[in-house]
Amino acid sequence: MHEVDVAIVGTGTAGMAAYRKVRERTERIALIEGGAYGTTCARVGCMPSKLLIAAAETAAAVREAPRFGVHAEEPRIEGREVMARVRAERDRFVGLVTETVEGFDPAHRFHERARFEQPNVLALDDGMRIRAERVVIATGSRPVWPRAFEAVGDLLVVNDDVFEWTELPRSVAVFGGGVVGVELGQALARLGVRVRLFGKGGDVGPLSDPAVLRAALAALNRDLPFDPDADVQAIERDGDQVVVRFTEGGEAREEHFDRLLAATGRKPNLDTLAIENAGLELDDAGVPRFDPLTMRVGDSPIFIAGDVSNRIPLLHEAADDGRIAGENAAGWPEVLVHRRRTPLAIVFTDPNIAIAGKSHAELERMPCDFAVGEVDFGDQGRSRVMGIDRGLLRVYGERGTGLFLGAEMVAPRGEHLAHLLAWAAQARLDVPTMLAMPFYHPVVEEGLRTALRDLNAKLRLSPPAPPRSIDCGPGG
Repeated sequence: MHEVDVAIVGTGTAGMAAYRKVRERTERIALIEGGAYGTTCARVGCMPSKLLIAAAETAAAVREAPRFGVHAEEPRIEGREVMARVRAERDRFVGLVTETVEGFDPAHRFHERARFEQPNVLALDDGMRIRAERVVIATGSRPVWPRAFEAVGDLLVVNDDVFEWTELPRSVAVFGGGVVGVELGQALARLGVRVRLFGKGGDVGPLSDPAVLRAALAALNRDLPFDPDADVQAIERDGDQVVVRFTEGGEAREEHFDRLLAATGRKPNLDTLAIENAGLELDDAGVPRFDPLTMRVGDSPIFIAGDVSNRIPLLHEAADDGRIAGENAAGWPEVLVHRRRTPLAIVFTDPNIAIAGKSHAELERMPCDFAVGEVDFGDQGRSRVMGIDRGLLRVYGERGTGLFLGAEMVAPRGEHLAHLLAWAAQARLDVPTMLAMPFYHPVVEEGLRTALRDLNAKLRLSPPAPPRSIDCGPGG
């Protein structure tokens, strides 16, 4: 029996952040990893997907060049070279993460799978047992798919598999209109792969504002056919082809593809932990119930962090989860409440899809009287200059106070606009104050000013503004 103050299960983004915080207070640590080192972001998420997207954006720029009077041949895309760069740079990012973990004190590291025997005892595969006064669960998540997809056998792939390709397939049926589906679907289409994207329930990424969702769908349909609520009757295998039968425009269709890419969600990695032995209350998804402001599970000395919490599967959120869980595990029995950052989500399609602060759906559910301002980037000056004149930005403000609440967008260079707006929401700025900020000319941010002017007019504030209410709250 090896005894420690804190055991951390998982060495991804959340686990590493937790380890650093715990080590500020104690050296009696067990950092346990049952799989390969390297975060989801570096190995199969943020970084390799952006490498593929960067290649796709380059191909798209060549195709768009004649619009500017710059003529070039149709881009010749060498799939083998594209994927070689993706894998090489991916391996570099993974290597940096691995070096970091391997740089942690070897006395703290246990490269074995762990499972709960008791709430404070973890059994490792090699027979060792670790008794920990506190435990941080940071085991991440993995892709899941409907059982019906298994009819195509080894032609079924998930995003993890894409980044192991040595060549691009000729055609791919992508299922899932969420972040992974729209990013990879558009990127593959721009790289010359025949792609059809099948969604379910009408989702386009994380968007909830109906007007922005329609604008995003229109933008994506420039590159590939995408039905966000597809009527699929059958998925079968015919030799080395995936056969999808579906209805489009009231007519029955059938298409054949080289691969079926399932981008249909992820599930927390809890099934090998014997979580039932930890004595925790679980939700309907089998995830321990926890407080997101402390990351503490119930009233136990167990904490949870990162994608395994089934909360917000984003790297910066996982890092914050780990930091909070680690600090509270190290400081136990004192547990501190931490303020969470304003929500910020970005999808790296072209144009970018983003939400900053409160979403439209959140505001609709709240006891909040809000107004909406917007700008269409089809008429925005700098966007037209650059030839990326498409998209819609909608901004939300509280009536009576002018407090800026949040925004949803599909916008050129929206990743930057989203940061500005998330900062404004976290700083609890009101719309008049935001309009008083400097705006250069000509820049895409002038489109934001147009939307804020529209919102300000609809708020119809009479100076001076009354005290701010708490009905809507800050962006986070």
